[in-house]
Amino acid sequence: MAAVSWLYVPVIAGFLGLAGPAFGSCAGRNLIDALPEPDRQALFERAHAVPFAQGNLWRATRGGEEITLVGTLHMDDSRHDATMAALGPVIAAAKVVLVEAGPEEIAALQSRLARDPALMVQVEGPTLPERLTPEMWDKLAGAMRARGVPPFMAAKLQPWYLSMILSIPPCALEAMGEDRGLDARVIEAAEARGLPVRALEPYDTVFSVFDKMSDADQLSMITSSLAMEDRSEDMSSTLIDSYFDEEARVIWEFSRAVALTIEGYSAERVDREFALMEDALMVQRNQDWIPVLTRAAADGPVLAAFGALHLSGDQGVLALLQAEGFTLERLPFR
Repeated sequence: MAAVSWLYVPVIAGFLGLAGPAFGSCAGRNLIDALPEPDRQALFERAHAVPFAQGNLWRATRGGEEITLVGTLHMDDSRHDATMAALGPVIAAAKVVLVEAGPEEIAALQSRLARDPALMVQVEGPTLPERLTPEMWDKLAGAMRARGVPPFMAAKLQPWYLSMILSIPPCALEAMGEDRGLDARVIEAAEARGLPVRALEPYDTVFSVFDKMSDADQLSMITSSLAMEDRSEDMSSTLIDSYFDEEARVIWEFSRAVALTIEGYSAERVDREFALMEDALMVQRNQDWIPVLTRAAADGPVLAAFGALHLSGDQGVLALLQAEGFTLERLPFR
């Protein structure tokens, strides 16, 4: 799955009720800015070829119905303060706030994890040292030690969860604290006003997504994440910069370009794996969210906050709402 896991590890952390990684403590460089200008221009052209490629804050209207949609970054950053100021009037007017995982969903998921550790831990069958080559296991063990996870524990974790951990550079894990990503701030502001906060999807969606993946695809997520271990801080900085530039789609295309540089990754393999991840993590979920959004809009103004990558593309939330007869307007983000 190559660099795709970079885009979703904070989402997984949110579902599991973990505090957000503090990427601000890392000192990586922006890899997109470092590209030769022709490559950088080609990257942006590919990203901008899809509908609604730019922008983090949008208004969708249909008759008297109104939905404000904010693409979020599930990581702490002081620049969220300006976004929350822009969202102040929207929250004041909203009748409900919709998020990927609200407090009730997080509590339900944590309760289920306590009852069923097999969701994240392999309780039977071969362990990872038996499923990976010795060289790959040694790399994984070293990477997990750097993140404070003993190899004997890593050996029993589900591969998809390990790939998410690998996507957080050690510098960010060392400074994990209270979740202050944009989603958490929106929920906090809504609750302070007594607004209902509802989820766009069931609490166990994250597990159903990865359950559909083959064993080979899950192991591929580990090997491809390890291939970028030496660029982990740079990737985090690149992701955050792209978000605040309102260019989330660029990081998707950049991740695809990075995947093509990994040994053993052909263009066909990259296309297949990215299509699989896009369908599982974005397209199917986007389609499921549309009825939730439109039902809520029938009862008054709605604020919906979810990962910024869900906005763009011909199967993104914005295009799907447009197909339902909504008019879209991009709003100032900060």
